[in-house]
Amino acid sequence: MSAAKSKGTAFETLIVKALASYFGGRYGLAPRRVAQEGFKDSGDVHGVSPFIIQAKAYKSWEEAIRLGLDGAEKQKHHAGEPYAVAFVKRPRRSIGDAYAVMNVATFARLLLRLRSAEAGLRASDPAAFEVHASGTAEDTERPFPKG
Repeated sequence: MSAAKSKGTAFETLIVKALASYFGGRYGLAPRRVAQEGFKDSGDVHGVSPFIIQAKAYKSWEEAIRLGLDGAEKQKHHAGEPYAVAFVKRPRRSIGDAYAVMNVATFARLLLRLRSAEAGLRASDPAAFEVHASGTAEDTERPFPKG
């Protein structure tokens, strides 16, 4: 295995371990690496529906963002997921400091989905919404794994 491939595999593995630790198996989130499929590649990390993750550990951030996001946008269709995100490694920084990059259209669609779901929960079950809001606040305070 080449040094570059080895570096990429290590970054993917670190992503999976950190996310799995942070999610703790909640809500069916079970990050895992998947085998590459060439032309039908479907991303580097699955089990984070409604996303696929394309990981890039390049020296050039510009190239990592461009290739990572362009690849992820194509690969989400192969994986049958609506959203794509590129994780870009930051040298000498912890996994929680890596960049998660998406395009503006994905951000807008995701924000609408989140707000719609929260508005529906608040309207149908205000008590459940309060539990959700409290849990979300707790999650923002929980430290992310260093990796």
